[in-house]
Amino acid sequence: MFSNLASSVFTKSINTYHIIDTVNQSFENPYPKGEISHLLYRKNWIDTVQWHYEDIIRDPKIDPVAALELKRKIDASNQDRTDLVEYIDSYFLKKYQSVEIKEGATINTESPAWAIDRLSILALKIYHMNEEATRSDAASEHLQKCQQKLETLLEQQRDLSSAIDQLLSDIETGNKFMKVYKQMKMYNDDELNPVLRGQK
Repeated sequence: MFSNLASSVFTKSINTYHIIDTVNQSFENPYPKGEISHLLYRKNWIDTVQWHYEDIIRDPKIDPVAALELKRKIDASNQDRTDLVEYIDSYFLKKYQSVEIKEGATINTESPAWAIDRLSILALKIYHMNEEATRSDAASEHLQKCQQKLETLLEQQRDLSSAIDQLLSDIETGNKFMKVYKQMKMYNDDELNPVLRGQK
């Protein structure tokens, strides 16, 4: 099942990041270019770094100059994340390009890669909620609440994994078809963002 592959790659990325556990560490992809695992690992690494960016920027004592610099990094990270989702969808479009679409086939509410994007974020939530549920310095009430949340997240992971595998199966058999729209974000484009356009 594809979801098992994706989850194992996400887990490897998250665990590797937390060995050093700093947003400034260097990135090295253990999977060869051209393999879907290469894209999945890169995708989750971006998510993992951004997860920690979001923690840092919420520090009420953060220096305003440092906060602005970090906000720029978060903006760039969001663009990288979107780009990786589109690369992953391109992989699926190529993989299923010869599938004969059946009469009455339907389109899904989201592409496979955007569902996989949610699976990547879920893997991060599970990792960090598990940390909270097993903290040695936390009160028992905190541990119990976090354990309950962890169980819910694990259920969501199972459901989403099943839905992704079903979607890919439906695309492969022609019961559903892919139609991918580029995000076309306007705020990064100096022709479409009026603030940036006004500075030209």
